[in-house]
Amino acid sequence: MDAGLFLADLEAKPEALEALAGLLDGGDPFEGLTRRFDRVVFLGMGSSRYAAGVAAQRLRAAGVDAVAEYASAALGTPPGPRTAAVVVSATGGSRETLDALARHRGSSFVVALTNRPGSPVTEGADLVVPMLAGEERGGVACRTFQHTLALLLTLAEGPGAVAGLVRRAAAATTDLLEHRREWLVDAVRLLDGPHGVYTIAPAERLSSAEQSALMFREGPRIQADACETGDWAHVDVYLTKTRDYRAVLFPGSRYDEQAMEWIRMRGSRVLAVGGEVEGQAAAVRFLHDDDPDVALLTETLVPELVAATLWGR
Repeated sequence: MDAGLFLADLEAKPEALEALAGLLDGGDPFEGLTRRFDRVVFLGMGSSRYAAGVAAQRLRAAGVDAVAEYASAALGTPPGPRTAAVVVSATGGSRETLDALARHRGSSFVVALTNRPGSPVTEGADLVVPMLAGEERGGVACRTFQHTLALLLTLAEGPGAVAGLVRRAAAATTDLLEHRREWLVDAVRLLDGPHGVYTIAPAERLSSAEQSALMFREGPRIQADACETGDWAHVDVYLTKTRDYRAVLFPGSRYDEQAMEWIRMRGSRVLAVGGEVEGQAAAVRFLHDDDPDVALLTETLVPELVAATLWGR
């Protein structure tokens, strides 16, 4: 793992997204998967599971029986011929994911979503979908997380719609990178506190909070934790009483104000990303941030760049 190479990986996001949009222009990488099976189970760990959780929620809202599971779970969706198991592993070699794959191979229809064609996760798969994220030389799953989200969204939205979305996300990503001198120093100063960083996002974009917290833990090794916005008032509000509480908030939940009321009362500090909330210490805006789907694919770049800066120090 290398901080400088991680930053280079982040800077290469727009180019990689354009390549992914080109893939989606060519057709459906999943070949109508949700219409052929009774249920879809996503299996993965870490960033892969974060992205899968959002996709599963989208599919359930569209009437598809879908669930995202920890690949490490001893109990899970049983395999069978009417089940599609989408196994997600950027490296293609995660031990837990390969163990989960073994339960479904030969019984379920197995889809391997990976950034490394020919890796162990593809062995025996009925369909292999490439992430096309390129090599992440920094050793941190950043582009692969973004590409996993985009590809899994095609299961609910279709490849044509997502190709356009990916291009808008590429433009939004470029906007953040080109204007980082205007916001990054202040964002780093705001979040560089003695008690870690907390990340908050709506349920529909919970992956943004989860991925962002992981970036602080994995790179600069800073204490960080993620929370869903509505749940925040039930599980994280207590920390504002006794800690120098500093958070990244991804606005868009109807419960934003509920959280911010406590944050204002307790004098805690919040960096809002992609929107504005009353009581914020600062906000970072970007092109197309009024589109929740563009935000979903783009907004983690802000904490990723903050993490890269702190890690580089």
